[in-house]
Amino acid sequence: MRNHGDFLFTSESVSEGHPDKVADRISDTVLDAYLEADPEARVACETLVTTNRVILAGEVRGPKAVENTLIDRARQAIKDIGYDQEGFSWKKAEITSFLHAQSADIAVGVDSAGDKDEGAGDQGIMFGFATRETEELMPAPLFYAQSILERIRDYRKQGDARGVGLLPDAKSQVTLRYVDGKPIGATSIVVSTQHAEGMRQNTIREMVRETVREVLPEGWMCPEHEFYVNPTGNFVIGGPDGDAGLTGRKIIVDTYGGAAPHGGGAFSGKDPTKVDRSAAYAARYLAKNVVAAGLADRCTIQLSYAIGVSRPLSVYVDLDGSGKDVDEVRLGSLLNEMVDLSPRGIRERLRLNRPIYTKTSAYGHFGRIPDPALDNFTWENTDLAEQLKSALNR
Repeated sequence: MRNHGDFLFTSESVSEGHPDKVADRISDTVLDAYLEADPEARVACETLVTTNRVILAGEVRGPKAVENTLIDRARQAIKDIGYDQEGFSWKKAEITSFLHAQSADIAVGVDSAGDKDEGAGDQGIMFGFATRETEELMPAPLFYAQSILERIRDYRKQGDARGVGLLPDAKSQVTLRYVDGKPIGATSIVVSTQHAEGMRQNTIREMVRETVREVLPEGWMCPEHEFYVNPTGNFVIGGPDGDAGLTGRKIIVDTYGGAAPHGGGAFSGKDPTKVDRSAAYAARYLAKNVVAAGLADRCTIQLSYAIGVSRPLSVYVDLDGSGKDVDEVRLGSLLNEMVDLSPRGIRERLRLNRPIYTKTSAYGHFGRIPDPALDNFTWENTDLAEQLKSALNR
Protein backbone atom coordinates (compact mmCIF):
# COMPACT_ATOMS: atom_id res chain seq x y z
CA MET A 1 0.00 0.00 0.00
CA ARG A 2 1.40 3.40 -0.93
CA ASN A 3 1.29 5.74 2.03
CA HIS A 4 1.79 9.13 0.38
CA GLY A 5 -0.39 11.43 -1.69
CA ASP A 6 -4.05 11.04 -2.64
CA PHE A 7 -5.51 7.62 -3.45
CA LEU A 8 -8.24 5.07 -2.74
CA PHE A 9 -7.56 1.86 -0.84
CA THR A 10 -9.85 -1.10 -0.18
CA SER A 11 -9.86 -3.94 2.34
CA GLU A 12 -12.38 -6.73 2.86
CA SER A 13 -13.37 -8.90 5.79
CA VAL A 14 -15.52 -11.96 6.41
CA SER A 15 -17.59 -13.01 9.41
CA GLU A 16 -17.16 -15.98 11.73
CA GLY A 17 -19.86 -17.76 9.70
CA HIS A 18 -17.97 -17.56 6.40
CA PRO A 19 -17.05 -21.15 5.39
CA ASP A 20 -13.31 -20.51 5.60
CA LYS A 21 -13.70 -18.91 9.02
CA VAL A 22 -15.79 -21.85 10.26
CA ALA A 23 -12.82 -24.03 9.27
CA ASP A 24 -10.38 -21.68 11.05
CA ARG A 25 -12.55 -21.71 14.17
CA ILE A 26 -12.64 -25.49 14.34
CA SER A 27 -8.87 -25.78 13.73
CA ASP A 28 -8.15 -23.33 16.56
CA THR A 29 -10.65 -25.14 18.78
CA VAL A 30 -8.62 -28.32 18.25
CA LEU A 31 -5.41 -26.42 19.04
CA ASP A 32 -6.86 -25.00 22.26
CA ALA A 33 -8.05 -28.45 23.32
CA TYR A 34 -4.51 -29.81 23.12
CA LEU A 35 -2.85 -26.78 24.75
CA GLU A 36 -5.37 -26.93 27.57
CA ALA A 37 -4.26 -30.50 28.27
CA ASP A 38 -0.54 -29.98 27.58
CA PRO A 39 1.14 -26.60 26.98
CA GLU A 40 3.89 -28.39 25.02
CA ALA A 41 1.48 -30.12 22.63
CA ARG A 42 2.17 -29.95 18.91
CA VAL A 43 -0.73 -29.31 16.55
CA ALA A 44 -1.10 -28.66 12.83
CA CYS A 45 -4.82 -29.08 12.16
CA GLU A 46 -6.53 -28.46 8.82
CA THR A 47 -10.31 -28.43 8.53
CA LEU A 48 -12.63 -28.84 5.54
CA VAL A 49 -16.29 -27.88 5.87
CA THR A 50 -19.05 -28.41 3.33
CA THR A 51 -22.74 -29.32 3.35
CA ASN A 52 -23.32 -31.02 6.74
CA ARG A 53 -19.81 -32.43 6.78
CA VAL A 54 -16.62 -31.53 8.64
CA ILE A 55 -13.26 -33.23 8.08
CA LEU A 56 -10.25 -32.77 10.34
CA ALA A 57 -6.77 -33.67 9.11
CA GLY A 58 -3.18 -33.01 10.08
CA GLU A 59 -0.61 -33.86 12.72
CA VAL A 60 -0.72 -33.71 16.50
CA ARG A 61 1.38 -34.70 19.49
CA GLY A 62 -0.34 -34.56 22.84
CA PRO A 63 -2.45 -36.48 25.34
CA LYS A 64 -4.38 -39.31 23.70
CA ALA A 65 -7.50 -38.52 25.71
CA VAL A 66 -7.97 -35.23 23.85
CA GLU A 67 -8.81 -37.09 20.64
CA ASN A 68 -12.06 -38.36 22.14
CA THR A 69 -13.29 -34.81 22.78
CA LEU A 70 -12.58 -33.22 19.42
CA ILE A 71 -15.80 -34.06 17.59
CA ASP A 72 -17.90 -32.69 20.43
CA ARG A 73 -15.74 -29.58 20.60
CA ALA A 74 -16.10 -29.01 16.86
CA ARG A 75 -19.86 -29.38 17.19
CA GLN A 76 -19.96 -26.81 19.99
CA ALA A 77 -17.90 -24.40 17.87
CA ILE A 78 -20.45 -24.66 15.06
CA LYS A 79 -23.26 -24.10 17.58
CA ASP A 80 -21.57 -20.99 18.96
CA ILE A 81 -21.18 -19.53 15.47
CA GLY A 82 -24.92 -20.02 15.02
CA TYR A 83 -25.42 -22.79 12.47
CA ASP A 84 -28.51 -24.93 12.87
CA GLN A 85 -29.75 -24.90 9.29
CA GLU A 86 -30.89 -27.65 6.97
CA GLY A 87 -27.63 -27.68 5.02
CA PHE A 88 -25.27 -27.13 7.93
CA SER A 89 -26.27 -27.88 11.51
CA TRP A 90 -24.25 -28.37 14.66
CA LYS A 91 -26.65 -31.15 15.59
CA LYS A 92 -26.44 -33.34 12.51
CA ALA A 93 -23.26 -32.47 10.61
CA GLU A 94 -21.06 -35.53 10.08
CA ILE A 95 -17.66 -34.84 11.66
CA THR A 96 -14.68 -37.08 10.89
CA SER A 97 -11.13 -36.83 12.22
CA PHE A 98 -8.06 -37.99 10.32
CA LEU A 99 -5.56 -36.37 12.69
CA HIS A 100 -2.44 -38.48 13.22
CA ALA A 101 0.91 -38.37 15.02
CA GLN A 102 3.42 -35.66 14.14
CA SER A 103 6.28 -36.62 11.84
CA ALA A 104 9.29 -37.88 13.80
CA ASP A 105 11.59 -36.17 11.26
CA ILE A 106 10.05 -32.77 12.04
CA ALA A 107 10.16 -33.45 15.78
CA VAL A 108 13.91 -34.19 15.65
CA GLY A 109 14.60 -30.88 13.89
CA VAL A 110 12.34 -28.76 16.07
CA ASP A 111 12.58 -30.11 19.63
CA SER A 112 15.29 -29.01 22.03
CA ALA A 113 17.64 -31.68 23.35
CA GLY A 114 20.84 -31.46 25.39
CA ASP A 115 22.65 -28.26 24.37
CA LYS A 116 20.47 -27.82 21.28
CA ASP A 117 17.86 -25.08 21.61
CA GLU A 118 14.43 -25.53 20.11
CA GLY A 119 14.39 -24.74 16.39
CA ALA A 120 11.75 -23.13 14.23
CA GLY A 121 8.97 -25.47 13.12
CA ASP A 122 9.48 -24.49 9.48
CA GLN A 123 11.35 -22.13 7.21
CA GLY A 124 9.62 -18.96 6.11
CA ILE A 125 9.18 -15.20 6.22
CA MET A 126 6.79 -13.36 8.53
CA PHE A 127 5.68 -9.73 8.57
CA GLY A 128 4.38 -7.35 11.20
CA PHE A 129 2.87 -3.93 10.60
CA ALA A 130 1.52 -0.93 12.49
CA THR A 131 0.21 2.47 11.43
CA ARG A 132 -1.22 5.53 13.15
CA GLU A 133 -4.39 5.44 11.02
CA THR A 134 -6.45 4.14 13.97
CA GLU A 135 -6.11 4.08 17.75
CA GLU A 136 -5.47 0.34 17.46
CA LEU A 137 -2.53 1.15 15.13
CA MET A 138 -4.17 -0.79 12.31
CA PRO A 139 -4.90 0.13 8.66
CA ALA A 140 -8.24 1.95 8.63
CA PRO A 141 -9.94 0.11 5.72
CA LEU A 142 -9.50 -3.29 7.36
CA PHE A 143 -10.30 -1.99 10.84
CA TYR A 144 -13.69 -0.66 9.73
CA ALA A 145 -14.45 -3.69 7.53
CA GLN A 146 -13.84 -5.94 10.56
CA SER A 147 -15.76 -3.67 12.93
CA ILE A 148 -18.87 -3.64 10.74
CA LEU A 149 -19.06 -7.44 10.79
CA GLU A 150 -18.35 -7.66 14.51
CA ARG A 151 -21.20 -5.24 15.20
CA ILE A 152 -23.58 -7.22 12.96
CA ARG A 153 -22.55 -10.42 14.80
CA ASP A 154 -23.22 -8.81 18.17
CA TYR A 155 -26.68 -7.64 17.15
CA ARG A 156 -27.50 -11.06 15.67
CA LYS A 157 -26.46 -12.96 18.79
CA GLN A 158 -28.05 -10.48 21.19
CA GLY A 159 -31.40 -10.59 19.39
CA ASP A 160 -31.18 -6.83 18.75
CA ALA A 161 -33.62 -5.47 16.15
CA ARG A 162 -30.63 -4.57 13.97
CA GLY A 163 -29.70 -8.26 13.72
CA VAL A 164 -33.01 -10.15 13.79
CA GLY A 165 -33.27 -12.41 10.76
CA LEU A 166 -29.59 -12.14 9.84
CA LEU A 167 -27.60 -15.38 9.69
CA PRO A 168 -23.91 -16.15 10.37
CA ASP A 169 -22.32 -15.84 6.91
CA ALA A 170 -21.33 -12.29 5.92
CA LYS A 171 -18.71 -10.28 4.06
CA SER A 172 -17.76 -6.62 4.03
CA GLN A 173 -15.58 -4.36 1.93
CA VAL A 174 -14.57 -0.78 2.69
CA THR A 175 -12.90 1.67 0.30
CA LEU A 176 -11.41 4.80 1.87
CA ARG A 177 -10.14 8.00 0.30
CA TYR A 178 -6.70 9.13 1.41
CA VAL A 179 -5.51 12.73 1.16
CA ASP A 180 -1.85 13.41 1.89
CA GLY A 181 -1.59 9.80 3.00
CA LYS A 182 -4.35 10.04 5.63
CA PRO A 183 -7.85 8.48 5.41
CA ILE A 184 -10.66 11.04 5.34
CA GLY A 185 -13.79 9.02 4.50
CA ALA A 186 -15.39 6.12 2.65
CA THR A 187 -16.07 6.23 -1.07
CA SER A 188 -17.84 2.86 -1.22
CA ILE A 189 -18.99 0.13 1.16
CA VAL A 190 -20.14 -3.39 0.34
CA VAL A 191 -21.87 -5.68 2.85
CA SER A 192 -23.34 -9.06 1.98
CA THR A 193 -25.11 -10.87 4.79
CA GLN A 194 -26.93 -14.18 4.88
CA HIS A 195 -30.54 -13.83 6.01
CA ALA A 196 -33.72 -15.74 6.72
CA GLU A 197 -36.02 -16.69 3.87
CA GLY A 198 -38.57 -14.00 3.05
CA MET A 199 -36.72 -10.96 4.40
CA ARG A 200 -37.04 -7.89 2.20
CA GLN A 201 -33.75 -6.58 0.85
CA ASN A 202 -34.76 -2.99 1.64
CA THR A 203 -35.22 -3.99 5.29
CA ILE A 204 -31.78 -5.61 5.37
CA ARG A 205 -30.27 -2.54 3.70
CA GLU A 206 -31.64 -0.23 6.39
CA MET A 207 -30.47 -2.53 9.19
CA VAL A 208 -26.96 -2.64 7.75
CA ARG A 209 -26.90 1.09 7.01
CA GLU A 210 -27.63 1.90 10.66
CA THR A 211 -24.85 -0.42 11.81
CA VAL A 212 -22.31 0.99 9.35
CA ARG A 213 -23.09 4.56 10.43
CA GLU A 214 -22.46 3.56 14.04
CA VAL A 215 -19.05 2.11 13.18
CA LEU A 216 -17.63 4.78 10.87
CA PRO A 217 -16.38 8.14 12.16
CA GLU A 218 -18.85 10.99 11.76
CA GLY A 219 -18.98 12.25 8.18
CA TRP A 220 -17.25 9.19 6.74
CA MET A 221 -20.33 7.47 5.23
CA CYS A 222 -20.03 6.81 1.52
CA PRO A 223 -22.48 8.25 -1.08
CA GLU A 224 -25.79 6.39 -1.29
CA HIS A 225 -25.12 5.12 -4.81
CA GLU A 226 -21.86 3.55 -3.58
CA PHE A 227 -23.49 1.72 -0.66
CA TYR A 228 -24.08 -1.90 -1.69
CA VAL A 229 -25.96 -4.40 0.47
CA ASN A 230 -26.50 -7.92 -0.90
CA PRO A 231 -25.93 -6.60 -4.43
CA THR A 232 -26.86 -9.94 -6.04
CA GLY A 233 -30.20 -10.14 -4.16
CA ASN A 234 -31.18 -13.04 -1.89
CA PHE A 235 -28.48 -14.57 0.33
CA VAL A 236 -30.37 -17.36 2.10
CA ILE A 237 -28.12 -20.33 1.35
CA GLY A 238 -24.75 -19.57 2.88
CA GLY A 239 -21.98 -20.87 5.08
CA PRO A 240 -20.53 -24.31 4.35
CA ASP A 241 -23.80 -25.30 2.63
CA GLY A 242 -23.25 -22.59 0.03
CA ASP A 243 -19.51 -22.97 -0.42
CA ALA A 244 -16.81 -25.28 0.93
CA GLY A 245 -14.44 -23.81 3.51
CA LEU A 246 -10.81 -24.56 4.31
CA THR A 247 -8.44 -23.52 7.08
CA GLY A 248 -6.04 -20.72 6.17
CA ARG A 249 -7.68 -19.26 3.08
CA LYS A 250 -8.28 -15.78 4.53
CA ILE A 251 -4.73 -14.73 5.39
CA ILE A 252 -5.14 -11.13 4.22
CA VAL A 253 -8.30 -10.75 6.31
CA ASP A 254 -6.37 -12.24 9.24
CA THR A 255 -3.55 -9.69 9.00
CA TYR A 256 -3.57 -6.16 7.50
CA GLY A 257 -6.10 -6.19 4.68
CA GLY A 258 -3.43 -5.94 2.00
CA ALA A 259 -1.94 -2.74 3.44
CA ALA A 260 1.27 -4.60 4.34
CA PRO A 261 3.09 -7.70 3.05
CA HIS A 262 2.14 -11.18 4.22
CA GLY A 263 4.44 -14.13 4.75
CA GLY A 264 3.92 -17.52 3.23
CA GLY A 265 1.85 -19.20 5.93
CA ALA A 266 -1.56 -19.08 7.54
CA PHE A 267 -2.10 -19.03 11.32
CA SER A 268 -5.10 -21.05 12.46
CA GLY A 269 -4.66 -24.62 13.69
CA LYS A 270 -0.92 -24.22 14.28
CA ASP A 271 0.70 -24.41 17.70
CA PRO A 272 3.16 -21.61 18.56
CA THR A 273 6.29 -23.60 17.73
CA LYS A 274 5.21 -22.91 14.14
CA VAL A 275 6.82 -19.56 13.36
CA ASP A 276 4.19 -18.93 10.67
CA ARG A 277 2.04 -18.00 13.64
CA SER A 278 4.27 -17.06 16.57
CA ALA A 279 6.83 -15.01 14.61
CA ALA A 280 4.03 -13.14 12.81
CA TYR A 281 2.68 -12.24 16.25
CA ALA A 282 6.18 -11.20 17.36
CA ALA A 283 6.62 -9.04 14.26
CA ARG A 284 3.32 -7.26 14.97
CA TYR A 285 4.40 -6.78 18.59
CA LEU A 286 7.66 -5.16 17.52
CA ALA A 287 6.09 -2.98 14.82
CA LYS A 288 3.31 -1.81 17.14
CA ASN A 289 5.78 -0.87 19.85
CA VAL A 290 7.90 1.10 17.38
CA VAL A 291 4.86 3.17 16.38
CA ALA A 292 3.54 3.40 19.96
CA ALA A 293 6.94 4.74 21.03
CA GLY A 294 6.54 7.62 18.57
CA LEU A 295 9.53 6.52 16.51
CA ALA A 296 7.51 6.38 13.28
CA ASP A 297 3.98 6.71 11.89
CA ARG A 298 4.24 3.40 10.05
CA CYS A 299 6.44 0.38 10.57
CA THR A 300 6.85 -2.88 8.68
CA ILE A 301 9.03 -5.63 10.15
CA GLN A 302 10.12 -8.84 8.43
CA LEU A 303 11.53 -11.86 10.24
CA SER A 304 12.88 -15.00 8.57
CA TYR A 305 13.62 -18.49 9.87
CA ALA A 306 14.97 -21.89 8.84
CA ILE A 307 13.49 -25.15 10.09
CA GLY A 308 15.37 -26.47 13.10
CA VAL A 309 17.33 -23.19 13.57
CA SER A 310 16.48 -21.22 16.68
CA ARG A 311 17.63 -17.72 15.79
CA PRO A 312 16.01 -15.56 13.08
CA LEU A 313 18.09 -15.37 9.91
CA SER A 314 17.16 -11.72 9.39
CA VAL A 315 15.36 -8.81 11.03
CA TYR A 316 14.31 -6.09 8.58
CA VAL A 317 12.69 -2.75 9.49
CA ASP A 318 10.99 -0.35 7.04
CA LEU A 319 9.55 2.91 8.38
CA ASP A 320 8.28 4.01 4.95
CA GLY A 321 9.86 7.43 5.28
CA SER A 322 7.86 8.15 8.44
CA GLY A 323 10.68 7.62 10.94
CA LYS A 324 11.55 10.35 13.43
CA ASP A 325 15.31 10.54 12.85
CA VAL A 326 15.65 6.79 13.42
CA ASP A 327 18.15 4.63 11.58
CA GLU A 328 16.26 1.53 10.41
CA VAL A 329 19.30 -0.77 10.43
CA ARG A 330 20.18 0.24 13.97
CA LEU A 331 16.56 -0.16 15.03
CA GLY A 332 16.44 -3.69 13.60
CA SER A 333 19.60 -4.66 15.48
CA LEU A 334 18.27 -3.12 18.68
CA LEU A 335 14.96 -4.98 18.46
CA ASN A 336 16.82 -8.24 17.92
CA GLU A 337 18.89 -7.54 21.05
CA MET A 338 15.96 -6.46 23.23
CA VAL A 339 13.62 -9.34 22.40
CA ASP A 340 14.57 -13.01 22.20
CA LEU A 341 13.19 -13.88 18.76
CA SER A 342 13.87 -17.59 18.98
CA PRO A 343 10.70 -19.71 18.85
CA ARG A 344 10.99 -20.42 22.57
CA GLY A 345 11.80 -16.79 23.37
CA ILE A 346 8.71 -15.56 21.49
CA ARG A 347 6.46 -18.11 23.18
CA GLU A 348 7.72 -17.21 26.63
CA ARG A 349 7.56 -13.44 26.17
CA LEU A 350 4.07 -13.45 24.65
CA ARG A 351 2.85 -16.40 26.76
CA LEU A 352 1.68 -18.33 23.73
CA ASN A 353 1.59 -21.87 25.17
CA ARG A 354 -1.97 -21.42 26.40
CA PRO A 355 -5.45 -22.11 24.97
CA ILE A 356 -6.01 -18.54 23.72
CA TYR A 357 -6.51 -19.09 20.01
CA THR A 358 -10.22 -19.68 19.41
CA LYS A 359 -10.91 -15.95 19.67
CA THR A 360 -8.25 -15.19 17.04
CA SER A 361 -10.01 -17.25 14.38
CA ALA A 362 -12.37 -14.48 13.20
CA TYR A 363 -12.23 -10.68 12.88
CA GLY A 364 -8.46 -10.54 12.63
CA HIS A 365 -5.46 -11.57 14.69
CA PHE A 366 -4.25 -7.98 15.07
CA GLY A 367 -5.74 -4.75 16.36
CA ARG A 368 -7.74 -6.68 18.96
CA ILE A 369 -8.17 -5.50 22.54
CA PRO A 370 -6.62 -7.95 25.04
CA ASP A 371 -8.98 -9.39 27.63
CA PRO A 372 -7.22 -9.14 31.03
CA ALA A 373 -9.20 -12.12 32.35
CA LEU A 374 -7.99 -14.34 29.49
CA ASP A 375 -4.57 -12.70 29.07
CA ASN A 376 -4.96 -13.04 25.32
CA PHE A 377 -3.74 -11.01 22.34
CA THR A 378 -0.52 -10.34 24.26
CA TRP A 379 1.19 -9.32 21.01
CA GLU A 380 -1.02 -6.19 21.07
CA ASN A 381 0.63 -4.91 24.27
CA THR A 382 2.91 -1.86 24.02
CA ASP A 383 5.03 -2.59 27.08
CA LEU A 384 8.25 -2.35 25.05
CA ALA A 385 7.70 1.24 23.85
CA GLU A 386 9.34 3.17 26.71
CA GLN A 387 12.28 0.78 26.87
CA LEU A 388 12.76 1.17 23.12
CA LYS A 389 12.76 4.97 23.30
CA SER A 390 15.29 4.94 26.13
CA ALA A 391 17.59 2.56 24.29
CA LEU A 392 17.60 4.69 21.14
CA ASN A 393 18.32 7.86 23.12
CA ARG A 394 21.42 6.40 24.73
